[in-house]
Amino acid sequence: MSQPSAEQPSADGVLLRNLQNGVLTLTMNRPDSLNSANDAMLKALLKAVQSAGTRPEVRVVVLTGAGRGFCAGADLGLMGAPDAAPHPTRFSEHLEQTFNPVVRAIRALPKPFISAVNGVAAGAGASLALIGDLRLWSEAASAVQVFSNIGLIPDSGATWTLPRLVGYHRAFELMAFAEKVAPEEALRLGLCEQVYPAEGFAAQVQAYAERLAARPAAALALTKQALQAAMSGTLDEALLSEAHLQDAAGLSWEHREGVEAFRQRRAADFLNEKV
Repeated sequence: MSQPSAEQPSADGVLLRNLQNGVLTLTMNRPDSLNSANDAMLKALLKAVQSAGTRPEVRVVVLTGAGRGFCAGADLGLMGAPDAAPHPTRFSEHLEQTFNPVVRAIRALPKPFISAVNGVAAGAGASLALIGDLRLWSEAASAVQVFSNIGLIPDSGATWTLPRLVGYHRAFELMAFAEKVAPEEALRLGLCEQVYPAEGFAAQVQAYAERLAARPAAALALTKQALQAAMSGTLDEALLSEAHLQDAAGLSWEHREGVEAFRQRRAADFLNEKV
């Protein structure tokens, strides 16, 4: 296991990083704007997620926000007016340079990614709250697909994730009316897996993430790959994918350790590879 390390800010302080007991916590750090995302934050986040995928000491990644907010979405003050000279804002270009690479990197990360929603998640911030493999909410959290309030459509993956969680019709209703979802409703709809009290939320998230970090890393990476393939494929394609990935899992030291622990009637140790 890694030893706890001091929290290290990025060069301009917009993203904080803390590695403790295999859990890398990334904290969006623009609390005065409810962590609305500017280019610097998103570039730092992309780099951190990509780096986490190559670091064996990182077993789980957690994304959360500083202060009262998780993420209030894109910093609209940086986008300019829609009809600004010399030409209107190109949202497609902006998304492909900022939010979309982050969303793709999170989905491709071969490690569990937890969205720890500590406060308001709005617009593209709500998209980040949904894209995690697991979503933990504080009782102070909320999410809103606010796009229609400013005459835009949901982006940053929201049209892909939300209907898969709540169905087409409820997703359309949430998006059309920009309805705010409270924690109890989020839990009922399947937008999160756990809701914790606001006081002590960070400690609860850390404890949950450390439990996940103690699970077999290779098997979870393959499980994530299998689930993502199955979401866009047929049953037969899922069966073939499972069989192929099961071969890979069966060759891992974690599988040998799990079987040996079962035979010895002890808890498996997936943190320390046996020679």
